[in-house]
Formats: sequence, structure tokens, C-alpha cells
Amino acid sequence: MLSGNRLHLQHGPINLVIKAIGSTAGVQQAYALAAQRMEGMLQGLVDNLSLLRSPLFIADNTKINDATSQRMVSTVRQFRDCFVTPMAAVAGAVADEVLAAMKNADGLDSVFVNNGGDIALHLEPGQKMRIGIVPFLSTATLGASVEIAGEDGVCGIATSGWDGHSMSLGIADAVTVLAKNAAIADTVATLIANKVDCDAECIDRSRALDIDPDSDLGERLVTVNVGALHKKAIDDALDRGAKFARTLIKKCELYGVFIYLQGHSRSLGWPYEHKGVDT
Repeated sequence: MLSGNRLHLQHGPINLVIKAIGSTAGVQQAYALAAQRMEGMLQGLVDNLSLLRSPLFIADNTKINDATSQRMVSTVRQFRDCFVTPMAAVAGAVADEVLAAMKNADGLDSVFVNNGGDIALHLEPGQKMRIGIVPFLSTATLGASVEIAGEDGVCGIATSGWDGHSMSLGIADAVTVLAKNAAIADTVATLIANKVDCDAECIDRSRALDIDPDSDLGERLVTVNVGALHKKAIDDALDRGAKFARTLIKKCELYGVFIYLQGHSRSLGWPYEHKGVDT
């Protein structure tokens, strides 16, 4: 247990910080269900790892016994016109699975499952939660915040960028997505971050496999450093990301997209496109 009656669950790369609010019995039951759901979760992912790292088309009749792996595959099937593997959804899918187990407890007002910054959350009607947004993944210092209500439908939040946990094809410092679940938010944040890009000599790239021989990105060039960009290059990169994000907002029922690059940003999705976020 952590301060503030938060639960910390960790197994290999899965690192969850969980907070449930409600009746004492309900919270205790929810935490027990979270710990129970973690049992065997990592092994299920490992058993399907070759499939989950594959960018190839996955047939609809492919049999996958692991629920988390199934969630990852079903999520990325929505983006068959992009290069993406189910691994793009792994952190969010794990958070979604643990949250789904916890929701079987009675007497809960709100729950969040934070898996390394990708968050699955549940808010009962009338409940609210303020979420911090970071403009730089490298420092993770809060630059803005949004308040989410139970009636809003936001159940997943994820952030991606070139200097985060995973490798990126683009140069975004941070892309945060609010979606209907964490697996979709995780995938879409990755895809949008890949699109935030431009041609500039100050951008250094390397083959993904040279950084991590097991990377699902293979020989694709990933960003390893971004120098100071001219304003036009920043605007061009942000515009590319924003244009792509707009195509996904309706398709994926996204509630908000926040794109950051070297002190400049784009906020998309009602109502954020019109009034921005609290800073």
C-alpha cells in the first residue's frame, strides 16, 4: 500500500498505481480483485508475444486464449490502414483489464488504474477527477489539467512521445488522448505521435532494432534526439499531427487530443479545441 490508500501492483514491466474511492468494504474488495486479476497476466502476454509484436494482418478467426491479448488485438484491428502492432495497446489494455475486474466490487464512487502514465478510470455519475497533462515526457512536469466528470464518458487516458517509455516514429514531446478506454487512448496516442514530424537536420534517428533487437518496429527509423526547431518546422509538425488526429476523433469517439512540441501545442476535440485546457 502507498500513501493516500493507493495500491501498488508490480510484475515485470507491469507497474500499476491504483486508487479506489468508496465504501471501506468496497475499496478492500476492489483491491483484492485487482491483485487477483494480476495473477497470470504477464504470462498470458508472454505466451502470445510473437503475435502481439506482429504488424501483419491478424485474421478475425485467430484464436487467442488470453483476455488482455484479445483486447490488444481487437483494439488495433480498428487501425488496419496504419502501421501498428497490438503492442501499441499493451499498457492501456492491462489497465482496462484490471479496472474491469475492480468494477465488480460494490460501493465504489471512482477508480483509476495508472499503468506507467496510461490510465483506465471509472467515475460514477456526479463524480469528478482532475487529470494532469504534461508537455514534456522527459520531465513529466504538469503543464495543464482537465476536469473529467462521470457523465463525460472518458474512461481512458494515455500519453506518448519520442522521449517516453516506448520508441516513436515522430518528434512530439507529448501527445495525450482522452478516449472511451485506455487501450484505444494508448494506441491513438502512439499513432498521432508518429505523425507529428518534419524534415530537419537537427533530428537524429536510428533503426528500432539497433536500439532494441526485439522491437516490434523492426528496421523503421525511430527518433533518438530532437534539436531546436524553427517555428515553421514546429507548426508543420503540429499541423500534421492535428490533421491526422481529426480523422480519428469521430471514428474512435475521442474526447480530447493534446499535442505538444517545443513549447507549442494543439488542443483538439470538443470542448478543448474552443477553450483549451487549464494551465
